[in-house]
Amino acid sequence: MTPSLKIKGIRIPDDVRKLRLRPSDIRDHAQIVFGLLLYAFAWKGFLLPHQIPGGGVTGIGALIFFATGIPVSIPYFAINAVLLVIAIRSIGLSFSLKTIFGVGVLTFLFSVIPIIPRGTFVGPNDSFMACILGSIMAGVGVGIVFISNGSSGGTDIIAKILNQSRNITLGRAMLYCDVIIISSSYLILGSLEKVVFGLVTLAVMSVSLDMVVNGVRQSVQFFIISREHEKIADRINNEVHRGVTILNGEGWYSKEPVKVIMVIARKNQSVAIFRLVKSIDPAAFVSQGSVIGVYGQGFEAMKVK
Repeated sequence: MTPSLKIKGIRIPDDVRKLRLRPSDIRDHAQIVFGLLLYAFAWKGFLLPHQIPGGGVTGIGALIFFATGIPVSIPYFAINAVLLVIAIRSIGLSFSLKTIFGVGVLTFLFSVIPIIPRGTFVGPNDSFMACILGSIMAGVGVGIVFISNGSSGGTDIIAKILNQSRNITLGRAMLYCDVIIISSSYLILGSLEKVVFGLVTLAVMSVSLDMVVNGVRQSVQFFIISREHEKIADRINNEVHRGVTILNGEGWYSKEPVKVIMVIARKNQSVAIFRLVKSIDPAAFVSQGSVIGVYGQGFEAMKVK
């Protein structure tokens, strides 16, 4: 069992107490700040000026702003503070460290970035374009935060708590929360059109987020069968700078032993590998498949919250 320390009912794992700042942590936090900047600008520049609702605690803050004029930063911070206390007690401090950082940064950004006047970037009556542009920017921002192992708090915390206490997946829990928040905007704005815009925002944000998260991890896997396997393997190592694994195989029809080259590379390196194989052995048998989430040396580092 991992040693831990208890302070006023909060369990602090040993790995958290021994936490040291590494260069990768500095890079992650810088990326989190940049992602949150995009997210905050999307709200202040596109969604709030056109009264477009959204999901999460930011969406709740937007509804309060539409109804009372209270700045989004105030309810955003207040709600997240309560959720973080619950999360620390029920989930643990290790999950909440970067969430606390994200909430603090986003609260600051919401406080200092003013609401940009309607019509600055798109036409004053072009709410749909504002919806699309704002949701794309927000989705990209959240995606950058996620690939940096960060969190903006809000429904992330609620989903994590529900996932631990109930048999509900994280994605489904977040979807339920966001749909309820967006649908309730009808009570304040009295416009079904705004509710539809909010649901479109939720959908476009999800697609943009997935493209960012999966796009940076998109890789390809090659299986190459050739009598010139040594030449091909050497050139892939030296010219494409990718590791090569040689597998021992057997042709089932011929019953002859064959060498199979296995290579995992970035998608943008696939053309170079094809050209290299063709130049050495045009008759080689090549299989290429897409893979998502390759971890290890030369690819993504394994990050676990």
